[in-house]
Amino acid sequence: MALITYLTTIRFGAGVLAELPEDLDALELRRPLIVTDRGVAAAGLVERLFAALGGRPRIVFDDVPSNPTEAAALQALDLYRAEGCDGVIGFGGGSPIDLAKAVAILATHPGPLAQYAMIDGGVARITDRVAPVIAIPTTAGTGSEVGRGSLMNLADGRKVGLISPYLIPRRAVSDPDLTLGLPSRLTAATGMDALSHCIETFLSPRFNPPADAIALDGAGRIVRHLERAVADGSDREARAELMMGALMGGMTFQKGLGGVHGLSHALGSLKEPSLHHGLLNAVLLPPVLRFNAGHTGDKESRLAAAMGLSPDTDLAGSIEALNTRIGLPPSLAGLGIPDAVVPEIAAKAERDHSTPTNPRPIGAADYERILRDSLK
Repeated sequence: MALITYLTTIRFGAGVLAELPEDLDALELRRPLIVTDRGVAAAGLVERLFAALGGRPRIVFDDVPSNPTEAAALQALDLYRAEGCDGVIGFGGGSPIDLAKAVAILATHPGPLAQYAMIDGGVARITDRVAPVIAIPTTAGTGSEVGRGSLMNLADGRKVGLISPYLIPRRAVSDPDLTLGLPSRLTAATGMDALSHCIETFLSPRFNPPADAIALDGAGRIVRHLERAVADGSDREARAELMMGALMGGMTFQKGLGGVHGLSHALGSLKEPSLHHGLLNAVLLPPVLRFNAGHTGDKESRLAAAMGLSPDTDLAGSIEALNTRIGLPPSLAGLGIPDAVVPEIAAKAERDHSTPTNPRPIGAADYERILRDSLK
């Protein structure tokens, strides 16, 4: 086991879920609300969490949608208050962990949730009174277990980022054993989500050399092990490397993301079709890389080297080939996105909090061209 303190305190290694009582005691949590989803519960993982609670009550909200919503956060908040909870455990992929963070805000701050959106000046409104959050990922993708943000679909139809250093979970418990047997397609999509974080944060123009180094290492780990994990869900080494790569992607979020996430956040605001965030990032990464080509200095060659590719590799083409090998689609065509929503999605992407840190200025017209090309 490695005990790492960087942004927060992280337990990492096979079997570290059993050490959860130490974190609960350190945070003085006696009645935490467990926020998860039905897929995690159906996989039997919640029972494993119960076994690690150390006799604490089993208070569970398991109705987190694939793209977390303000309505679900309010339902979870009602349970939190009714049960007299004193903190939140986000248990699952990025959606349960992000929803846990939203509950932690609303448990200690007045509503509505919209006032805490970064694009509406909400960063300063989130204070250190946020309820304690412990994040326990069961996928290797979002990095939300060490991230300062929560992505939420609001009642007004927007998908926004709630961003604050106070939203970084107080503890992260990263146990790769929880990802053993994850279906291959979900492994592929979450793995590409993590890779997109490492790539976009590294390409961000903000100055942060430690974050750059972490992003490069994370990208290499993911590329070297993703195909192995997709082919064999019981490959423990590959699972551990992917979980570390995802965690490293989350550690670099303070550099900001870029156009891939500007678009995927906007597309994730659609009620129908409901689109997986990691899948969107996988498909959108190549066209956005092509849009940014020539605006990133030597960073693409440095990424290629970290990923075990030749310096003159067509990085976008390599990502497309990787997507194909792990069974992900080559474009947005066939995902059920109606052409009529393209202008609205492009406009939302332009306003997204990830857009300002794209290495090349990008606006609604650029987003619309990328979308239309990918929908062909």
